Amino acid sequence: MAMPGSLRRQSANRGLVSHCTHHHVVVFLLTFFSYSLLHASRKTFSNVKVSISSQWTPSCRNSTAPELRPYELWNSSHLFPNAEEATLFLGTLDTIFLISYAVGLFVSGIVGDRLNLRWVLSFGMCSSALVVFSFGTLTEWLHFYNKWFYCCLWVVNGLLQSTGWPCVVAVMGNWFGKAGRGFVFGLWSACASVGNILGAFLASCVLKYGYEYAFLVTASVQFAGGVIVFFGLLTSPKEVGLPELGADEDKVSVEEDANRPLMGSDDVDDDDRNYSIQATDNDNQPKAIGFFQACCLPGVVPYSLAYACLKLVNYSFFFWLPFYLSNNFGWKEAEADQLSIWYDVGGIIGGTIQGLISDVLQKRAPVLAVSLLFAVGSLFGYSRSPNSKPINAVIMTITGFFIGGPSNMISSAISADLGRQDLVKGSSEALATVTGIVDGTGSIGAAVGQYLVSLIQENLDWIWVFYFFILM
Repeated sequence: MAMPGSLRRQSANRGLVSHCTHHHVVVFLLTFFSYSLLHASRKTFSNVKVSISSQWTPSCRNSTAPELRPYELWNSSHLFPNAEEATLFLGTLDTIFLISYAVGLFVSGIVGDRLNLRWVLSFGMCSSALVVFSFGTLTEWLHFYNKWFYCCLWVVNGLLQSTGWPCVVAVMGNWFGKAGRGFVFGLWSACASVGNILGAFLASCVLKYGYEYAFLVTASVQFAGGVIVFFGLLTSPKEVGLPELGADEDKVSVEEDANRPLMGSDDVDDDDRNYSIQATDNDNQPKAIGFFQACCLPGVVPYSLAYACLKLVNYSFFFWLPFYLSNNFGWKEAEADQLSIWYDVGGIIGGTIQGLISDVLQKRAPVLAVSLLFAVGSLFGYSRSPNSKPINAVIMTITGFFIGGPSNMISSAISADLGRQDLVKGSSEALATVTGIVDGTGSIGAAVGQYLVSLIQENLDWIWVFYFFILM
């Protein structure tokens, strides 16, 4: 006899606490900080755009260059005649990165479901660190400046960084069931924001020595993190002899409820639950789900399209916020880097609180819809923020709360829900693929958005950029 919904939820919450071991804590921390380091290296690029633009173009600061260094050395870095063209190229690099990142996500999700997630994640982190080092540090040390070389490196970096998110979400999905998933994943998805804060902090600390040292520090830390992940990450409970999620669902009703995603309905007929797009039980080892099968799962396409619009706005803040603060208010680059942290603080708080609310309501979509309605108002208010750092920081935090929160929920908790719904029988081999589809579609929207942001800003004004965000 089935338990009432309220009793099942209480039992599931008790199950979450009782089944949490030190292995769960280690997995939480390792996946959290591994993706934080990936985001920190991305954030470095956005935080040093002003310095890179100054290095690549003649400006008032370059006028004294012959007195400080040989003129030929300065002239070799003269890639653009003015700052406007340099800014447009930086926006193009963002677009190139996100396009390759989006393509890589679709592939990385499939690869992650077929290979060892630890190997894929570690390889991506270490290889990406080497590319970032070559892009920002090695080229500056060798005084080698070439637009095509920068573009090629950033394409490779996008492909390598795409291994991160599908792998860490899949590992988390292997270890944590539905019980408290909104809160756990909401707290855990702050890894991107923590990475942004870490990247901004590291960049601002060493920027006075040259932007190449900002790339050097973040790349070194990321490489070390990849080594730690390779030797320390456990990808599933079965590696230490613990039962997998859903393994005893026919015997223990608590675990059955804990692994049932919020995307499904409690009133689904038993005949529907017997249907599975996975391979039959002829083989004890379930096969990985196909790409098109994953696209046909309920909710995957709608959430992917919604995330494309939302990630466009979220990543525009990620890539352009420090540049906007320096360009629009005339604040120093290091000060703008430090102030931009408040947007990520708002995202951390928003993702955690909204995830907890969705657990209590047992609904995700209404929480997202309400948050995005408030996001429209916060964007309108931030576009008219006065030249005051405290006021700007407050409105920025509110904006991050209502934009970063839903973004974190869709990319983590909802992706895990979609990858563990009844039609795939909670198979972990669908998690990375579904996560790659959702995040990959979002990255396509973000890629198109970055070029549009630079184009709108150059031809119109920053206020029209915010109108564009509101429309999205």
